[in-house]
Amino acid sequence: MSEILSKEIRKIEVLLSSLSSKVDDSLHQSIKALETRDINLAEKIILADREIDKVEIDIEEECLRVLALHQPVAVDLRFIIAVLKINNDLERIGDLSSNICQIVVGYKNVKSLNIPNSILDMTDVVFDMFKNSLDSIIYRDSDLAKKVQESDNDVDKLHHEMYSVVKSKITDGSESDFDRWLPMLSVSRYLERIADHCTNIAEDVDYLITGHISRHGQ
Repeated sequence: MSEILSKEIRKIEVLLSSLSSKVDDSLHQSIKALETRDINLAEKIILADREIDKVEIDIEEECLRVLALHQPVAVDLRFIIAVLKINNDLERIGDLSSNICQIVVGYKNVKSLNIPNSILDMTDVVFDMFKNSLDSIIYRDSDLAKKVQESDNDVDKLHHEMYSVVKSKITDGSESDFDRWLPMLSVSRYLERIADHCTNIAEDVDYLITGHISRHGQ
């Protein structure tokens, strides 16, 4: 690797670290806003998504510039390709965190709200998946990447449980219960999608390390 290319890749790594930190904060704060019904915090996270979008664009532009000017090969090329994919997944996690905050804002006129245990359990698994997916990038750790992929099934099961929970609450309750519980199904869906994006990141780390594409069970 030339010294110039090495510096360019380091610059991309710094940008990716910045984006990861912003998305991590957005994800955790969105769940905090949900649990505390903090409308101000939710609105703050929604606005902060613009900064995530900006950094995502900066990373994409840097990657494309390096491809055009330096024509990297082998592991350097795999790094750029993996970053382009990971960059997109991180931006989508930021969007989904913002979506959760939109639901929090929508709950401002609801008098009472109990978050289902399935949602709380999902957040614990998703937080671990996100942390492990980021650590797998930093340490080029294929074992952590594999752990993330395996955890996705746990989130899928909890998401499926939410359908039964919400159906029971709506069927046995009043019209106000419909307004309270149906949005929780959306939160569950957003968490399930975040888990999918964490899995995508882990698969891209596998590609970065081994050169093997592991999507779709390959």
